[in-house]
Amino acid sequence: MPRLAIAFFCSGFGALLCQIVWQRMLGIFAGSDTISAALVVGAFLAGLGLGSIIGAKVADRLSPYRAMIGFALAEGGVALFALVSKFFLYDFLAMDLAGVVDDPIAIFALCFAGLVLPTTLMGASLPLLARAIADRLDTVAERISSLYGLNTLGAGLGALLGGWFIVGNLGFVGALVLAAGLDLVAAVLALTLLPTLGRAAPTAPSRTTQAAGTAEPFGSLKLWCLLVFLSGYVIVALEIVWVRLLGQVGQYHAYLFPTVLGIFLLADGLGMAVAARMVRKLKDPRPAFFITQAGGFALAAVLILALFIALPYWPINQFLSADVQRLRGGGLATTVILTLIVVGPPSFLIGMTFPFVQRAVQQDLASVGARVGWVQLANILGNAAGSIGTGIVTFHLLGTAGTLKLLAGLSVLLMAGWLWKEGRGRKPEMALAAACALALVALPGNATLWSRLHAEQPNHVVAWAEDRSGVAFFRDDNQAGQQGPHGPFFIQGFSQGRIPFLPIHQFLGAVGPLVHPDPRMVLCIGIGSGGTPWAAGVSPATQQVRAIELVGPVLTALEQIGKRYPQGPIAEMFRNPRWQLEYGDGRRALSKGDQLYDVIQADAILPEGSHSGLLYSEEFLQQVRRRLAPGGIYVQWAPTERVVETFSAVFPHTLLLMPSSVIIGSDRPIPYDASALARRFADPAVQAHLARGNTGFSDYAGLFSRPPLAWNPATPRVGATLTDVFPRDEFYLNNTVTGTQALARPQDLLLRAAHR
Repeated sequence: MPRLAIAFFCSGFGALLCQIVWQRMLGIFAGSDTISAALVVGAFLAGLGLGSIIGAKVADRLSPYRAMIGFALAEGGVALFALVSKFFLYDFLAMDLAGVVDDPIAIFALCFAGLVLPTTLMGASLPLLARAIADRLDTVAERISSLYGLNTLGAGLGALLGGWFIVGNLGFVGALVLAAGLDLVAAVLALTLLPTLGRAAPTAPSRTTQAAGTAEPFGSLKLWCLLVFLSGYVIVALEIVWVRLLGQVGQYHAYLFPTVLGIFLLADGLGMAVAARMVRKLKDPRPAFFITQAGGFALAAVLILALFIALPYWPINQFLSADVQRLRGGGLATTVILTLIVVGPPSFLIGMTFPFVQRAVQQDLASVGARVGWVQLANILGNAAGSIGTGIVTFHLLGTAGTLKLLAGLSVLLMAGWLWKEGRGRKPEMALAAACALALVALPGNATLWSRLHAEQPNHVVAWAEDRSGVAFFRDDNQAGQQGPHGPFFIQGFSQGRIPFLPIHQFLGAVGPLVHPDPRMVLCIGIGSGGTPWAAGVSPATQQVRAIELVGPVLTALEQIGKRYPQGPIAEMFRNPRWQLEYGDGRRALSKGDQLYDVIQADAILPEGSHSGLLYSEEFLQQVRRRLAPGGIYVQWAPTERVVETFSAVFPHTLLLMPSSVIIGSDRPIPYDASALARRFADPAVQAHLARGNTGFSDYAGLFSRPPLAWNPATPRVGATLTDVFPRDEFYLNNTVTGTQALARPQDLLLRAAHR
């Protein structure tokens, strides 16, 4: 048993590492928007479901000996695929087909084709293992639950260590190699147990036993599959809600999702382990199932409400104020502690439901594998419905608060059904049903929730929106005597800019069209608070500024601001056909069509932000270069040395403007003259355009007052240090992130890289 426990623990650890990496790789192919992400998750879960069906059909026909061989082969197959998966999932799908395939059905089909082998093997492993260890009916539920709990604990540790240490130090390919090694360890350990297992063929289920009234004393398998489906829906929907809420509170960074997922899985696994020790003593597991299921949601609602109430007060507001960065130090530590408090206890309670379900359904040794497989399939389908239904449908239609209230309603219905059928007069269940019903009333609405999380005060006027792609919130702190909006603009918990526009955002937008001799077509990747696309229209030669934003509510919030201030620059962008503001994935847009641009620019994003590595990588920059017209230029913020190293490795002609750390690249010599550029910025028409975005700043020449760092094809280079499969700056706790202010010449990068 200890060897088997270690094997299944390693299996869970390796599976989570693979899932993290595969979803990131397929996200490049499918796109980073919510619908595309849901297609990837759906393909992953579909494979697990297929494996569960196969396991349910096959496992009980095998002897324990053959079932263990099947488990070992499944783990070996996953390991082999992990080693070769980059070639298909990334090199072929992400690099060769991104933007070529647009139809959602085709995207899902290709994602499923890429994942069907390993995920089917993963899904079949539990039914096979259950068949291998099932020797006594009175202990089978306990043993299955204990092993699955260990598997889940391994997955939780894989999420935490993978997200916090492994991926940041080894990269995605290194993480896959480690995952393959763990799966091989699991396979070898399983094979060492073969001498202890029987080779006798399993006994077919007795028709008499199946027909007897005692065969299913706690309800039919179909009923329990329905209950498990609902439980799986609720817990995954809660997980998605936790990620959105804690992402707003603690900011979305590379470590946030692994923290939420890891704590959720560890608590879930601990709940299974504790409940597994209880099942043999339970005469009737049904009350325990309903109490832990409803209790888990009720506790989740209480803890979310407590966070909502406590957030503006000491000590939490000292570290997690919406107006400060929370990526390091006390802010990061407080986020982890709050995640442990908010996510852990409810996950523990809901995790306890798995052993209770096994106790209810395992009534015949001859059908152990099938029952494990069908219950697992129901759970996977519930997880898929919770993931896709929440991420695509309920967030879009109901928002976060509405989704929580929907889950409260489902929990009330679940308890009402139990109380109506079997539990009338049961005080614990009645109290929990009342608590879930109370959550419908006590939980705040969406407007109240986001206003409090973004530190809105009574005198503030806000513009906000939420949908499946995220949350955008503008807090107008306008004081008496000020004209126009004044305040921070938040996207996904980050203060991504301000209105009036920040000078650096306007400089990013304007410098490309003012350097380029004929900037007719301009593409902006990211809109943010609007400063970059507004300034990109500074040149009268520009016929169109196309700006693409990944978070849809940004456009809704900006439109609200434009309606409130119709004479401002935001309203002008919505009115004037020169600007085309659209929702979409900017990187995916680069892969589609054949339009070339004279200027492409990326809105400034923090390198520490979640998935920011996709906009600083060598592969992304190569995509940009292919979409530039001859002599076209690309402009972006260069906050770190690695950004400069990677940028200069892709563009043969590169300029780093200082002290603003704005970098310009082209395949041809850049027509840069500092004095001429300063005169263009001083032109009255240019000044007037930029003043509409911010009347309080005019010294744009000061943003490039230092001599630029220049690279030509003959300049020695470090090489690209940021790639899609190793976004080092995004994993900023594992890789020292150094700014560019100390750079005085291109050769400094070579010297500093040698000592890094």
